[in-house]
Amino acid sequence: MSADPWYGRSRSVRVFNRNRCLQQLAAVASISLVAGCSLFSDDNSDAGPIVVGTTSAPSTLDPAASWDGSWELFRNVYQTLLSYPNGATTPQPDAAESCGFTDTSNQAYRCELREGLKFADGSPLDAQAVKHSIDRIMAIRVPGGPSGLLGSLERVQARGDREVVFHLKTADATFPFVLATPAMSIVDPDKYPADALREGTGVNGSGPYALQSYKEGDEAVLVRNDQYKGYAERRNNAVTIRYFDDSGTMVKALKDKQIDITYRGLASDDIVELQKRNNDSGLQLVENAGTDISYLVFNPKDPWAARPAVRKAIAQVVDRASIAHKIYKDTVDPLYSMVPKGLTGHTTGFFDSYGDPDADKAREILTEAGITEPVPLTFWYTSDRYGSETATQFQELKRQLEATGLFEITLKSRPWKTYVEGYQKGEYPVFGRGWFPDFPDAENFIAPFVGEENALGTPYPANEITEELLPRSRQESDRAQVAKDFEEAQQILVNDARLLPLWQGKQFMAASEEISGGERALDPSTIMMLWELSRKTSW
Repeated sequence: MSADPWYGRSRSVRVFNRNRCLQQLAAVASISLVAGCSLFSDDNSDAGPIVVGTTSAPSTLDPAASWDGSWELFRNVYQTLLSYPNGATTPQPDAAESCGFTDTSNQAYRCELREGLKFADGSPLDAQAVKHSIDRIMAIRVPGGPSGLLGSLERVQARGDREVVFHLKTADATFPFVLATPAMSIVDPDKYPADALREGTGVNGSGPYALQSYKEGDEAVLVRNDQYKGYAERRNNAVTIRYFDDSGTMVKALKDKQIDITYRGLASDDIVELQKRNNDSGLQLVENAGTDISYLVFNPKDPWAARPAVRKAIAQVVDRASIAHKIYKDTVDPLYSMVPKGLTGHTTGFFDSYGDPDADKAREILTEAGITEPVPLTFWYTSDRYGSETATQFQELKRQLEATGLFEITLKSRPWKTYVEGYQKGEYPVFGRGWFPDFPDAENFIAPFVGEENALGTPYPANEITEELLPRSRQESDRAQVAKDFEEAQQILVNDARLLPLWQGKQFMAASEEISGGERALDPSTIMMLWELSRKTSW
């Protein structure tokens, strides 16, 4: 392996050592449905644009407003100081030439930019542009936007044209992961106001591609950005992204050769059907490990959900394996911890504490708490966010719980926009959520959900986690050394049963037999790196 530029030029810089941090995120598995079709290829960057279909359309083109699926586009048209080259599980330099902590307390983080960086229109990209990009996130503070990722940041300092120093309020060894999220994309100060979001459909980034045109909810046309300087080795010259409302329409477009590859949004029925197709189908299905999770949230404002015995009895009854098999056709895996498999510190705490589903044990839990009548609860889910299987999943949860005779479950749903408003106001006794990680570290599956103010809108005071375990873990750059802290935090979550993990997702891409690179195209946060895709030129 060649020398890694991460380590910088100065011995005074305390580096974030990638060889001692996260364990390998996940192994990549691929399934080909085409006889004789392999996933290696010769590059053919002169071929026509590769057309990608997805159900994940951006909500905005301005990074200061986005903490959602818009990151899929941002990763390809904007640049961040740090990112994830193929195979990396910890952040590596991209717009930066080197980055590292400059003190032993993990409170000052310095990056030196590559020389000669420019935005797609030729404007210079310097340290002031980086400072401007981060400062405006904090100044604008879009509700539900990415400012929540910068809780540890005190100020950004630009020194000359190429040096940026981030001064932190407290130790935070996860700060490099934050800088690697597409939320921290570097934008042109002349095009993106310091105190307001950019209007219109224009993008001026410094990523591998330039956005040539954009039709909201319909299409994004990306072309090679000749100004780009970074780690990405582009295997194509252009990509067109087409946005679909549902999996079935997207798969039909693939079969009709209107698109070359699908990503994000394949329903389980479509995945199973693709797995069963015969060898002359002309299609391939690529399976990658994922870190997205699905879970239930219990609202402490509800008199029944607030009772530990009720929550623990539900935890004792829920059959995750049945949900994964019956509802999702084994395209997801049962999950017994809020931290998914593949991340340092993952445990199986709910299985260890509760074992297999057992109605008699659940009845005993309720009886000891003086609850002898069926518990009435309303379960809420969003009707248009997490896939067509969501409603069926909640029907299965209702069936499982009511089959014990211990619960009476009412199901209700709302579209995502009003659904969010509802749980933020504390209206739902029990509700379903999904989580795609901001960065691949166990902290990102614990910290967002605890504390008086959290991502769920339901206060969860967990002082041992927020005051002891998380602050202690943030002092350690070697994330393997904090596994014990995360294990303790997960056990606290198990004991409280305020959050009930259900399953961990897998990532599937269906593609034409002509397309290569799907097995390389996902970063550790399962965001697609479009530059890894290419057309096969030999068989």
